[in-house]
Amino acid sequence: MEIDTKAFTLIPMLVLLSFFHLSLVSCHKNVNGFTLDLIHHDSPLSPYHIPSNTPFERLQNAFYRSSSRASFFKKKSHVNSIQSTITATDGEYLMKISIGTPPIDIFAFADTGSDLTWTQCEPCVDCYKQLAPIFNPKNSSSYKTIGCNNELCDQKVGFLSCKNDTCNYKEIYGDNSYTIGELSSETFTFVSTCGENVSIPNIAFGCGHANRGTFTNVTSGIIGLGGGKTSIVNQINQEIKGKFSYCLIPFESSSTNSSITSHINFGDTAIVSGPGVVSTPLIRVQTFYTLSLESISIGNKTLPFRSSNFSSIPPQGNIIIDSGTTLTLVPVDFYAELEKTLVDSINATRKQDPSKSYNLCYTSESGTIDVPKIVVHFTNADLELPPTNTFVQVAEGLVCFTMVPDEEVSILGNLAQMNFLIGFDLVANKVSFLPTDCTKH
Repeated sequence: MEIDTKAFTLIPMLVLLSFFHLSLVSCHKNVNGFTLDLIHHDSPLSPYHIPSNTPFERLQNAFYRSSSRASFFKKKSHVNSIQSTITATDGEYLMKISIGTPPIDIFAFADTGSDLTWTQCEPCVDCYKQLAPIFNPKNSSSYKTIGCNNELCDQKVGFLSCKNDTCNYKEIYGDNSYTIGELSSETFTFVSTCGENVSIPNIAFGCGHANRGTFTNVTSGIIGLGGGKTSIVNQINQEIKGKFSYCLIPFESSSTNSSITSHINFGDTAIVSGPGVVSTPLIRVQTFYTLSLESISIGNKTLPFRSSNFSSIPPQGNIIIDSGTTLTLVPVDFYAELEKTLVDSINATRKQDPSKSYNLCYTSESGTIDVPKIVVHFTNADLELPPTNTFVQVAEGLVCFTMVPDEEVSILGNLAQMNFLIGFDLVANKVSFLPTDCTKH
């Protein structure tokens, strides 16, 4: 297969229309939805698990992946360039799915910061090494390329082009990793936690024949769960009623216990309701899901949130909620206020982090310290973060604050989200939070 890499430009949006009918299996009578395992990169259930790594090493590795990922959310010139500057390679959670007929298993990153779903495909012009077999569309009876005249192939969109009456794509990420191939449709099969298989025909995805960058030995591809038109949640929006949710188990559980894992829910099973639920408006900025952070309280002191002058995110929807970033990033000046207030409130011995990954750390023989109550105030929703979400043991005898300063982008990371059932309602445009023991959800 010959691919002309010069025929593409880097523009972030693909307009996509849903063109299939989906029948969801039901784990419970009269409930239309399904739940899947969401496997942490370092979990014993992950094919990329390294048993010899200590929990501290796994957390440090997650920090490095998170730092790399966050750098690609940042502005290059203006807000319209945000999507083109992200990296999809540094996610933290994997979904096991099957593609084709008969189905072939792959592990791909579930990414709320990406829209396009893609996987490596034979024949390989230039493929990286992956652990699972590479998908060969010739072996699937349900595989179809998308033609140039199809309404899905909008050639006015920059990362699409036409060749030999086949719609081709090229997606470049902020670290210059890329995937090039054919825009295609295929049957995706998900293994639901209720034991039923959920088969979804005619999912539009990228069949990548030339793929390079930091994907090697990390993933077969990407499952795009972002807010743009190409994402799976938007392709099946009507069938899942615009709803998905996830519940992330604590880091120490995901890295040491092979019998439990996080979960992601679609459709009716994704509804977050009951006592203790708080909801805040969801603001979609191209691919990204953003919230409006108004202030953070530490003890009885409330600190109004101030966005960075360099931020590419608009004032309404000033913080990205992202499952693939580990730490929470806030503007430098605002972080300085948080840190000063915490230092004044915590009675413990401060110590510098040898890795210089964290700004605020304390010595602790037990791995915990007494900290004041920390509440994150979103519009119409006050979220109290447990101490386990805000201070983590990063080395023997050392605990550190899980928020760090950043000049350009604000992100609510996954450590802050753990042990909350978090629901995204793309019809009502809201995000709901419910404190939950995710190991039992």
